[in-house]
Amino acid sequence: MKKNILFIGLAVIAGLLVGYLIFGNKSGNNIAADHDHGQEIESGQMWTCSMHPQIMQSEPGDCPICGMDLIPMESGDGGLSIGQFNMSKKAMALANIRTTKIAFGTSGDNTLNLSGAIEENQKAVATQASYFDGRIEKLFVNFEGEEVKNGQQLATIYSPELVSAQQELITAKSLKESQPELYQAVRNKLKLWKLSEKQIEQIEVSGQIRENFPVYSNVSGTVSKIIVEAGDYVKKGSPMFKIANLSTVWAVFDAYENQVSLLKEGQKIDIITKSYPDKKLKASISFIDPILNASTRTIKVRAVLQNQNGQLKPGMFLAGSLALPAKMKDDTMVIPESAVLWTGERSVVYIKTDAINPTFEMREITLGELVNAGYIVLSGLENGDEIVTNGTFTVDAAAQLMGKKSMMNTEGGRTMTGHEGHGDMEMNNSPE
Repeated sequence: MKKNILFIGLAVIAGLLVGYLIFGNKSGNNIAADHDHGQEIESGQMWTCSMHPQIMQSEPGDCPICGMDLIPMESGDGGLSIGQFNMSKKAMALANIRTTKIAFGTSGDNTLNLSGAIEENQKAVATQASYFDGRIEKLFVNFEGEEVKNGQQLATIYSPELVSAQQELITAKSLKESQPELYQAVRNKLKLWKLSEKQIEQIEVSGQIRENFPVYSNVSGTVSKIIVEAGDYVKKGSPMFKIANLSTVWAVFDAYENQVSLLKEGQKIDIITKSYPDKKLKASISFIDPILNASTRTIKVRAVLQNQNGQLKPGMFLAGSLALPAKMKDDTMVIPESAVLWTGERSVVYIKTDAINPTFEMREITLGELVNAGYIVLSGLENGDEIVTNGTFTVDAAAQLMGKKSMMNTEGGRTMTGHEGHGDMEMNNSPE
């Protein structure tokens, strides 16, 4: 009996020992795992997508938008200043973020490019007007673009006033000896109506009145506009035709508001037309419009081109380039347009503050004129600064998610993304 009790006692002790070894160790592992998980939760480790930084999860997985593997967000600032933040090298590669070191004199070929078109030289455009009242009986110029010569007949006009004036001339000629002043007054009246001496003498000699009187061109050139039609009644001084002398034309360019200070009258400009891209024309700026176009924020810049062979047609597109002063190239820092983010009147860039690690910081800068595809930097950057020139919006999005200073948040602090904060909103569906 005593042996049975002893065996039972030993079995109980053995069972307790085995149970401790099995379940006690497992419980210890669970406690250790719970401790590690608690540390992970306390550390605030979050996972995000390199292409969609608005995605944030508390554990690794796939991006719900693009399916890419989530990457861990930076868990701490690691001694960075308040405005600085880090990005992983993998995120930079996936977002194609590129940086460029800038320095004085990095303004490319130091030229300013403008676009424009050929226009008529308005100083060489003549308006053919009617010199007396009447009705247009016939037009001898029927389409715009027709070439006319000085003295060429353009139209015929029936004018009651001119009929009466011719009758007065025939009558006054018979009184030439007795009333020379009257005769001369009638002749001068016809001259004021632009009748030539030859036409007046023909009326005197023939003694016949001409009802439909011819209108002759006063200049040679190209008819750029026909204002009247046969059968129209015109008044003295009414325009009938516009005739342009295209031996010279205007090259008119649009310059933006921030380019005005780079332009001066007399400045040399190289011009290429799309019709003749292999032929470079040289000219000088002859006029800068003093009035800014409020809708386009541009001004007109003009140069005169010789066009003796008639190759330059009004309406042709042009490209012009101006060499900027050499001093500007040495004293100017130019950054690409892609590096600049605009918010209202502010312009900002992101600087890579660490030569080895991808550490960035937003900086507000002051910009000058737009030169080619870059802005002149007036203040805010120093020689040798490395700035983000591609993927700037992605870097800005990362700064916003990390609560750092960004384009739209100059003070820093977390911004809500997605549906954050919506749970606290109250919906009021009751009518007002």
